[in-house]
Amino acid sequence: MNLPNSITMSRIFSVPLLIWILSSSFPLRGSHGEQEILASAVFILASITDGVDGYLARRRGQITTMGMLLDPLADKLMISAAYIVLVAYNPRIVPPWIAVLVIGREFLVSGLRSIASSEGFTIEASDLGKLKTVIQIVSVVAAILNHRWDYWHWGFFLMPVHLIAVMALYWMAFVSILSAVDYFIGFWKKIDHASASRRRRRSSFVLSRRKKAVPPSAPSENTPTA
Repeated sequence: MNLPNSITMSRIFSVPLLIWILSSSFPLRGSHGEQEILASAVFILASITDGVDGYLARRRGQITTMGMLLDPLADKLMISAAYIVLVAYNPRIVPPWIAVLVIGREFLVSGLRSIASSEGFTIEASDLGKLKTVIQIVSVVAAILNHRWDYWHWGFFLMPVHLIAVMALYWMAFVSILSAVDYFIGFWKKIDHASASRRRRRSSFVLSRRKKAVPPSAPSENTPTA
């Protein structure tokens, strides 16, 4: 297994680690926020690997079929697990419908990409999708920290953790819906074009077969011959 795929696998292995840290059985559940800080650090590091493995794969020429399978799988596992756990860990911030929306959107995009691949074209990641990923990272980290703090004091600076968590979650929900619609419109345009091209090729093939099937006309009796 090459280095990019190893990094992707580390992101998959971080999923059960994150679930364990945010569970009630985690031993470091002190009053100083060790659990929240450690969970945030694990999620941030795992999110960073999402860009690192793709960059290394392209830079080193190590884009493999396994990597193309594992990379989106790792992303979806990480995000889905984070929101599902947060529904139980911090329910006052993360309602169940947020997790359903996030997971449903991932299923929709995966399905569209699967159909597109079978039809011979791809759906590129849009800027809305990239923005959604960034907001998801912010919302997950803020929701984890908000389990312990409503405000975070950094010297004279006061960070409103609760406000950031709420705004990031609802902004993430809006951008997720918007990016899903954008993916669907892009898919519909390409699938319609692919279907039209396929129909034109089929019509051309049928016409060519018909031309070959018609025998050349034989000369009639009244037609003079040389």
